[in-house]
Amino acid sequence: MRQVRLVYLIVLTTGLASCSGNKGRVADYPIQPVAFNEVTLTDPFWLSRIETNRISTIPFALEKIRETGRMDNFLKASGRMEGQHLGKRYNDSDVYKVIEGIAYSLKTHPDPELESYTDSLIREIALAQEPDGYLFTGRTIDPENPAPGSGKERWINLNGSHELYNSGHLYEAAVAWYQSTGKSNLLDVAIRNADLLVSTFGPDKSHVIPGHQEVELALVKLYRVTGKRDYLDLAGFFLDQRGREHHFEPYPDSSIFALYNGKEYMQDHLPVLEQKEAVGHAVRAVYMYTGMADYAAIAGDPSYAGAINQIWEDVINYKMYLTGGIGSRHTSEAFGERYELPNRSAYTETCASIGSAFWNQRLFLLTGDSKYYDILERTLYNGLISGVSLSGDRFFYQNPLEVNGDYTRSEWFEVSCCPGNMVRFLPSLPGYIYAKKDRRIFVNLLISSSTRIGLGNRDVDVSVSSGLPWDGGVVVEVNPEKAVRFELAIRIPGWSRGEAVPGNLYRFVNEPEPTHEFSINGERVPALMLQSGYWIISRTWKPGDQVVMQFDMPARLVAAHAELAENAGRVALQRGPMVYCFESPDNPGVDFQNLQVDACSEIIYRFDPNLLKGTGTLKAKGYHNDNTTTPVELTAIPYFAWSNRGLAQMKVWTDTLR
Repeated sequence: MRQVRLVYLIVLTTGLASCSGNKGRVADYPIQPVAFNEVTLTDPFWLSRIETNRISTIPFALEKIRETGRMDNFLKASGRMEGQHLGKRYNDSDVYKVIEGIAYSLKTHPDPELESYTDSLIREIALAQEPDGYLFTGRTIDPENPAPGSGKERWINLNGSHELYNSGHLYEAAVAWYQSTGKSNLLDVAIRNADLLVSTFGPDKSHVIPGHQEVELALVKLYRVTGKRDYLDLAGFFLDQRGREHHFEPYPDSSIFALYNGKEYMQDHLPVLEQKEAVGHAVRAVYMYTGMADYAAIAGDPSYAGAINQIWEDVINYKMYLTGGIGSRHTSEAFGERYELPNRSAYTETCASIGSAFWNQRLFLLTGDSKYYDILERTLYNGLISGVSLSGDRFFYQNPLEVNGDYTRSEWFEVSCCPGNMVRFLPSLPGYIYAKKDRRIFVNLLISSSTRIGLGNRDVDVSVSSGLPWDGGVVVEVNPEKAVRFELAIRIPGWSRGEAVPGNLYRFVNEPEPTHEFSINGERVPALMLQSGYWIISRTWKPGDQVVMQFDMPARLVAAHAELAENAGRVALQRGPMVYCFESPDNPGVDFQNLQVDACSEIIYRFDPNLLKGTGTLKAKGYHNDNTTTPVELTAIPYFAWSNRGLAQMKVWTDTLR
């Protein structure tokens, strides 16, 4: 294989030229993603997961929201069923997330029976809505005895009631349903509720803020569909009210609230534009950062983007796991201090990984920098899809990096935000692959797929044929209607450029010079000039033009920053975008408490079609039981695939013998 040197040209741009100007001017992201329904996915790795979501996870989730009383709560709220509210006050949101996932799935896989059933759910939701637009079953069922944590009256306990959190997920589901089916039945419900919020909150009205962020980004989505400026302004108002003085009722779980003295736990300790570090509940945080990015773009205020970029630097340099997981504190689902990244007690909630994907995509759309997609890709292949089993009906809430045979996947949770989030994220994945800006087409994820993108009065068909994550061969084919000049920007992953992860937390050990091959229509390219991590090819493209890339994908050892004390002297294994782990079913008889990897031995990759529905494995020499004279062959599997065979021991980071 011919060795190709990668030459890096660093281009620093804000990507906010179209968003500059006075606050309030309607703008948009300078880069526009290609919508999920405009992309045809052909990738075997991801197709199998999205199909499992369609045929297993969605029916399973529908069964669970019925079985656990989540849908009954809507019937009770409308007076069509007797009884008290069941479950948590925020259980309505689980129903909305499942409907959102169904909407995405129906757009690419029409299913009249599923669509009709979902319409019946929407009818039940609409009947539960009060005449003025209020929709919160935890109070409507019995206003004198609302669900615990809801507060005695509307809106007075927003730090813990999740009234606005529920509303946010309602809006996201309504927008998805409308865009996928053309039906406004759920959108009408969302608009009535949003109009109530507009009449309730604002500069000359109530200044209380949402305790759990979500409604902010959802209001922007609703604004996009309806064009009603009040929704965008309310999103900005909720963001700007953080860090101000508010009156809150006691938090439902005062012990958790006290951990951050209340304020930091829900990112209310400083005005959002003054926040520089990621603190508090991780899911709340990344939903808020996503909302800030949306507001920065749509309202034309780049100051929000500047603030979240500082926070992003804090996360990637000090507070992110190798798997892309965030939120290390088990007791509060929260970010810890710098380098506070324990393996066994890592919380790394699945919802936080999904929120991180939202946030990083938005940052790319603002700036055009590939580093955000490097984080998104890492999270996607590791700490995000680990949240659902290969069968699609077992889930992780937490995603630790080490277990001692005492933790496995669950069928469902009393707090089931994570399964619903998986239901809605997976079918939307095609919308993360391509993007466009002026006469530049971005290929962000090297996932087999195809799309048609309009460039002026010309349409261009673009397709990707990829062997990732198991093989490094990638072909990008361009088929314009007629020859046309434009820029094709292909993201060259950081892992192929000698960068384990953006930032200073992790690095490859003894990184060899990469040996990749690149060609255009069979003509080899000796060196790539990269702009913000993208190979930008500007030329007159003709039908059938091909860009061929062969990425070298050796297994690599990863070391952590010296300040990350728990991983001192330890290494992890990575190949391409995949982080690997050792699990006891593949290593019988091995003492996981005294496991060592020989860092000088060869690590061999092999794809096993019969293991875990087909997966790549790594074989390495190691030792255990403090015995450094008799080596054992160790087998590692991708982190996302662990805990699909019952209770087991597992480790990502292991000691080394050199």
